[in-house]
Amino acid sequence: MKATIWHNPNCGTSRKTLAILQETPGVDVTIVEYLKNPPSAEKLGQLYRDAGITPAQGLRLRGTDAEERGLPQASDSEVLAAMAAEPVLIERPLVETDKGVRLCRPQEKVHEIL
Repeated sequence: MKATIWHNPNCGTSRKTLAILQETPGVDVTIVEYLKNPPSAEKLGQLYRDAGITPAQGLRLRGTDAEERGLPQASDSEVLAAMAAEPVLIERPLVETDKGVRLCRPQEKVHEIL
């Protein structure tokens, strides 16, 4: 099974999720450090749709100025554009497999798509 993780190596939850993926037999992991290689607004939209959440639910509030900018109440397209321009606004980690997408907070959520 192929799995892609949008990963931040400085995040403990992201590191723990990556470890689960790497320790699961038969999983071929692609790691995307999204702060260096941010996904497009279109890709983020697809990931959130596939995860069954809104872009606002995928917005990182802690350590960002998202609330001050009114992003939690903004339109989906505004949130996605802000995330694509400033990937620090993306909550992590996102994992995509053939079985779906999950925002893996807590990291155990990754098991739902393995």
